[in-house]
Amino acid sequence: MPCVAEFGIIDDFEKDKDYSDYEPEKYNCVAIDDDILNDWWSELTLIRTYFHSHSRPDFALARWGVTLIPPESLEAFYSIVAKDRRSAASMELTDLMTLLRKAIAAQKYVIHYGV
Repeated sequence: MPCVAEFGIIDDFEKDKDYSDYEPEKYNCVAIDDDILNDWWSELTLIRTYFHSHSRPDFALARWGVTLIPPESLEAFYSIVAKDRRSAASMELTDLMTLLRKAIAAQKYVIHYGV
């Protein structure tokens, strides 16, 4: 079984909370093959994120941990996914793009669980 990266929407983001616990069901996560992230890595490193909690600002994704992607970074992340040639034929990438559009529209944080 391939390793997966999971993404979900945080409905009620708490700045003081540590999001390290693995709770993909709570955030209705969608999964993609983690290997896809390798192809996006140079672009992901330009996106402002937080690792595990809002008090740990960083860039890109915590590949083996939890990343919080703020609303202001979601358009850039969506753009990376949408321009991937596999997006048109990949249900997992389509699901991720749908999730990102919902989060963008609602101005919500997205949580990422690495492998």
